[in-house]
Amino acid sequence: MIRAHFSGLVITLLVTLLSHVAAGAAAKKLKCLPSALSVPPPFGAKIQDITASSVYSYNISVAQNGGNPPFDTNFTGLDFCNVTVTYIHPGQKNIIHVQVWLPLKGWNGRFQGSGGGGWAAGLGALSLAPGVALGYATAETDGGHAEADLNPASWALDSPGNVDLNNLQNFASTAMGDLAIIGKAVTKSFYGSPAKYSYWNGCSTGGREGFMLAQRYPDAFDGILAFSPVINWPQVPTATYWSQHVMKSLNYYPLPCEMTAITAAAIKACDSLDGVEDGIISLPNLCGFDARSLVGKPFSCDDGTNQPLTLKFSSQAATIANAAWAGPHSQSGARLWYGIDREAQFMGVANTSCSGKTADTCVGAPFQLGAQWIKFFLAKDPEFSFAKMSDAKYAALFHSSVQQYQSIIGTNDPDLSQFRSKGGKMIAVHGFADEVVPIGGTVDYYQQVLSMDSTATDYFRFFQAPGVAHCASYVGPYPRDALNSLVKWVERGQAPDTLTAVDPKGEIVRDLCPHPRVQRYIGGDPKKPGSFRCSKR
Repeated sequence: MIRAHFSGLVITLLVTLLSHVAAGAAAKKLKCLPSALSVPPPFGAKIQDITASSVYSYNISVAQNGGNPPFDTNFTGLDFCNVTVTYIHPGQKNIIHVQVWLPLKGWNGRFQGSGGGGWAAGLGALSLAPGVALGYATAETDGGHAEADLNPASWALDSPGNVDLNNLQNFASTAMGDLAIIGKAVTKSFYGSPAKYSYWNGCSTGGREGFMLAQRYPDAFDGILAFSPVINWPQVPTATYWSQHVMKSLNYYPLPCEMTAITAAAIKACDSLDGVEDGIISLPNLCGFDARSLVGKPFSCDDGTNQPLTLKFSSQAATIANAAWAGPHSQSGARLWYGIDREAQFMGVANTSCSGKTADTCVGAPFQLGAQWIKFFLAKDPEFSFAKMSDAKYAALFHSSVQQYQSIIGTNDPDLSQFRSKGGKMIAVHGFADEVVPIGGTVDYYQQVLSMDSTATDYFRFFQAPGVAHCASYVGPYPRDALNSLVKWVERGQAPDTLTAVDPKGEIVRDLCPHPRVQRYIGGDPKKPGSFRCSKR
């Protein structure tokens, strides 16, 4: 009797326990409902709508883009609560969406804001999936226009001659501060407790957004990871058009293979400056290669056939290459901005499109963000003619860009004292082979920060990456776990002295050095760790 009673009691307890587990699971599912989410609006904003739905076994392929993820990755089996908060700023013509993906299992207790690229403040699922896969509650914002909108024609101007400054302001900064507030609120409401730590992760525009957060919203994130940051936005887009302007002046548009051959020659000439020939220029500041030394020499143009073309380097292509490396100049010869480094591909600033196998079949193919910035935000004219732009006009537009927009979208304020006082930590990574955003601007900014605060390395470290292109690997290894290095710094106080980098094939492993130290070969297999040492220049 006693045994039967005890067995019945055990069964009752098990049934009760299982019912509680089931009820808890049901309650967990019910939390992924708009009615279960409490989201106070940021000051000056009004929430219009909240949607929420559970997503199971989500799959997506994400290409390499900054630190999220390090290489092309297939994410499979993601389970998350998909929340979208729609809000407005009363009195403005904008509707902004913040999307938050919240892991249904394995939340690591952290919140991550993920950045965009180009004109996109966020990249939708491409921004969100990598964070969720690592257990982060992850948020992104569209900044007031869809991430698929690669042309600002739909939102840049109120009318010809009049920029919609509210839309630009949202893209530049306001939406970033709103994302932090809304994303954290959604996370707290969903899980019942706030995230213990918050991180920002972005490249290019996303890197710029990270710097903007550190400078204008210093308490928004505990840690910021910024790759290839466009911190000098008023200068960079206009500068990307410089080589195209030089082509127009010369009336010569080279075959892409001619420019590729010039890059290969520059790398060959300066490769060994660090002590070893490995196809990477680790000390670009020592590289003074002049493309004019190639004029008249033969190069091979592989058009995919069994008989590659053998051509000779032209003086015009040499002039274009030197102009891209030197950066834009005024008529008086004064430098307006930095140029790309010699190991960077020319496709970012000196690209052409050709219908045949000779240069006379080619036309300019400018980096569209730069051309659009000039057209819509500087000339403010959808019908602006680049063909009629003189040297004087180009210099005037460049000056106008800095004059009008530095206070709106310029992100190079070296005073990070508030970010420091809030306990924030930041890691920036920029590749020497960046074909769009010259690394010289980031180096200059970091030096300004150090000049203002000699202790800045206690909270901000900048790593230069030889052979790394814009947000992606090129010929050099890429930091594979920079986000984890940032987490260790924020949560354990372990500041990164180096960042471990690896190429996509896993053949090259090397440590990236914090500025101003550089990589120097000390012996051994250059593909293996320990063959280089971080040293003073």
